[in-house]
Amino acid sequence: MYAKILKIKNKQVLLLENLKGIVERITYSDEEKGFSVIKIKSKGYTDLIVLVGNMASVNIGSVVSVQGTWSMNPKFGRQFNVSSWEETLPASVYGIEKYLGSGLIRGIGPKFAKAIVEKFGSNTLEIIENQVSKLTIVPNIGNKRVAMISKAWQEQKEIKDLMIFLQEHSVSTAFGYRIYKAYGKQSIEKVKSNPYALADDIHGIGFKTADMIATKLGLDRKSYNRCRVGVFYVLNYFADNEGHCYVPVDEMIKKCVEMLEVEDCKIVMTYDHLVKTQELILEDKDKLYLPPFYYSEIGLAKRIKNILSTEPEHKITNICELINNLEISNKIKYDEIQREAIELAVNSKFCVITGGPGVGKTTILKAIIDIFRIKNMRILLSATTGRAAKRMSETTKLEAKTIHRLLDSSPNGYKKNSENSLESDVLILDETSMIDLILMYNLTKAIPDNMRVILIGDSNQLPSVGAGNVLGDIIESGDVPVVKLTQIYRQAQKSKIVINSHKINFGEMPYLACNKDSDFFFIEEEGQEKIVNLISDLCSRRLPNKLNVNPMKDIQVLTPMRRGETGTENLNFVLQKSLNKSDLLLRRGAIEFRENDKVMQIKNNYEKEVFNGDIGFVSKVDVINKNLIVNFDERKIEYDILELDELVLSYAISIHKSHGAEFPIVIMPFKFKHYVMLQRNLLYTGITRARKMVILAGEKKAVKYAVGNDKAKKRYVGFCERIKKICLSSC
Repeated sequence: MYAKILKIKNKQVLLLENLKGIVERITYSDEEKGFSVIKIKSKGYTDLIVLVGNMASVNIGSVVSVQGTWSMNPKFGRQFNVSSWEETLPASVYGIEKYLGSGLIRGIGPKFAKAIVEKFGSNTLEIIENQVSKLTIVPNIGNKRVAMISKAWQEQKEIKDLMIFLQEHSVSTAFGYRIYKAYGKQSIEKVKSNPYALADDIHGIGFKTADMIATKLGLDRKSYNRCRVGVFYVLNYFADNEGHCYVPVDEMIKKCVEMLEVEDCKIVMTYDHLVKTQELILEDKDKLYLPPFYYSEIGLAKRIKNILSTEPEHKITNICELINNLEISNKIKYDEIQREAIELAVNSKFCVITGGPGVGKTTILKAIIDIFRIKNMRILLSATTGRAAKRMSETTKLEAKTIHRLLDSSPNGYKKNSENSLESDVLILDETSMIDLILMYNLTKAIPDNMRVILIGDSNQLPSVGAGNVLGDIIESGDVPVVKLTQIYRQAQKSKIVINSHKINFGEMPYLACNKDSDFFFIEEEGQEKIVNLISDLCSRRLPNKLNVNPMKDIQVLTPMRRGETGTENLNFVLQKSLNKSDLLLRRGAIEFRENDKVMQIKNNYEKEVFNGDIGFVSKVDVINKNLIVNFDERKIEYDILELDELVLSYAISIHKSHGAEFPIVIMPFKFKHYVMLQRNLLYTGITRARKMVILAGEKKAVKYAVGNDKAKKRYVGFCERIKKICLSSC
């Protein structure tokens, strides 16, 4: 039946109807928005009924009672729009088997669900609840699996109680799993007592979500607790999203008033108290710092000064002779700039070598390492990401580690520090442009004063994702020796990737009309849907057929945006559909993780030793035990279903997330609609991620706009001035 229509004074009003049925399928579920599309089997209806609405925590096989109205969707047909719902455990044998076989309970998949229900029938759920040890009489179910099932059943009950609590207070159940993972049995008590703690304790729940929960629970919107958390949220927002280490007081107050909707006097009183208790640092009456950034700026500047002013343990005197010998043994001729760079690096205690692609950074790196090895000096090689470290190892034939692994990171901090320093004579750090202030400070704390430090990076790339502008500020300070490489060498001159990246860097339009033998292509296309279809076709058919490449491992789509048709979210959905046909999957919110998927870690996990930006491939999906295995460069890491919010699909990633990486083939959609993000360093960074080929797909006017926009937003950072002051005071 369609919705009943009541006429009241010539107006049509849809009357709410009630339905009840067994959940057969969850077609779509978005945890962030709490929205789901569910199909149920209901008595009196031949076909499955499509339910749409906020039902994020519903499980397959359960019985739902819903209230709502019918509608006709022009694309998807007839559906029932849910306004309210209740879920109960299934009572029928069919429903129980469906419920247990959905993978909801760890340790029970379709096979065991069938066997258990055949043995216990409609009493199955009562047996699991109160006499779980009886499951051992079912063939192939031993004590170990029974214990697993018992634990999972209890967890599911506690999660369900939490979901009901959230629903009762009109809070989206989307956050239930994350809250439970953090607090376990104490979840409801913790949320009731201080919902603002969620912003500090739970990944993915920020101030806005915590504030919404607090409002639903009836907490005072003008309370000190709310204002305090709001001030910290604003400062962290500026650090995480705009890279600022401090924020001018007026800007902080303005943002807090706008976001919290309270009087500015409340914010002034709050931050004033936080400064008095030293929870915040106020410098020069206007610069408001979170303490980690303040102390990292001062500490890093002091560490650079101490390293610069300390004599090295090994002195190298015959550098010119060593370089001449290298030219003979390596059958190479270094030009004047390269010799200068090699001499500087070998002679200096702390120095920077910077330049774009094709200018000989790798050639210089190899020469520096050769000289140190001739002198029997110990060398440490490091880079900011696993991909960059792996590339450094391949280039130098020596082991290179990520900074996190070099410092032996753990959930409690870094094991390598000022009390337990690194043991070596030289540290060479690659891709330095992407290292943020706090990580660089922790690294230098572990460097003994007599060690040589060589930073290699491209200062024209995007700055670090984290707060600060470390490489740029070190160069700008003028107190650290720097060699800037600009000469493009003969072999690199054949590459349009190299030529175009330098043209972009100088504010010139790249060559877009390239022949079939080029490594740089521009395909003009205007419609966003057409661009998406083009990218899908290039990845799934055209490039694999023409170049015999693996689309999963050899092609990386980079895009300026997360949202929109050509953003990472939609492109990942489309590319997963066209490149991965596996039926083995686990669903987490709106994302399906399939066996063989390409995925990225989006937060540092010190226990697993995987870090923000690491890319891997799903090598195994266990639908019974609700976990999967991701292969990160031959390191196999297990993820429970509650940990999947640490992963995203990475067929397409943002240009910011590609920083420090290198891929054989890069495809970039470039639309003028992205104009908010279209900057010269963004285009330059994306292009320089490609080793063999770049394909730009989009509009010439978007490329032109980006090339002309070199006004990257300045970050509020005091580090450069601190280097100058501290180094000046030592003169």
